[in-house]
Amino acid sequence: MGTLPSETFIIYEYIHCLKMTEQVLTVNCKMSPTDSQAEEIEDTLKAFADACNWINQTVPPKIVNHVRIHGIVYHDVRAKFGLSANLAVRAINRVAGNRKTAIQNGSKVKSFKPASIDYDARIFAYREADEEVSVTLLRSRQRIKLVLGSHQRDLLGGSMPTSATLCKKGFEYYIHIQVKSEAPEQIHVDTVLGVDLGITDIAVTSEGQKFGGKTIKLIKNHYASMRAILQQKAVKGTRSSRRRCREL
Repeated sequence: MGTLPSETFIIYEYIHCLKMTEQVLTVNCKMSPTDSQAEEIEDTLKAFADACNWINQTVPPKIVNHVRIHGIVYHDVRAKFGLSANLAVRAINRVAGNRKTAIQNGSKVKSFKPASIDYDARIFAYREADEEVSVTLLRSRQRIKLVLGSHQRDLLGGSMPTSATLCKKGFEYYIHIQVKSEAPEQIHVDTVLGVDLGITDIAVTSEGQKFGGKTIKLIKNHYASMRAILQQKAVKGTRSSRRRCREL
């Protein structure tokens, strides 16, 4: 096809022998802990973040493999911060993952805040019938109620999720549950389609098909002109006219 201008986007896909069999969706659910549960969540968030920071400061920065980090600090993490075996492993894996990402971005891992905890199948379970999650915290295993809408129920229904991330946002707690489902069947293609995006013509394909933008341009110009007129009237008008202009 030759060299294409910078404003040209290519929709380019070849599917040969690779076939996706499943996809992972993240379902964001609000938690409704009791006061005592919220207190223990706070303590767990702090212990998890403190453990991550200690691991990052203790292990030489060049070590990014989670197995090597595990061998160096695992027993100390459990003893110092009171984390369960799997929470300690999750903390080690988070440090390793963040270090790898930092290297790719040409930066360094600075610190970890008490804002989230990673969970796997051994320390997390979703109880569909009760609309609860069972999670391991610092001192106990707790079953915490969820506040679900119809969308979350549909996505979680019949699933058996094995991983999640507990997060704190402001003064509220959420759990992001990863759900696996069958991926849609892939469409097999053996062609390349180039698409040039513009203003006069919204899109022109490499096969010569054009999608004109004349009507869209007229509508955009109409509303731009209307906004300018209303803004001018809002500046000079009375209080009631300014209110009507803002509403429009």
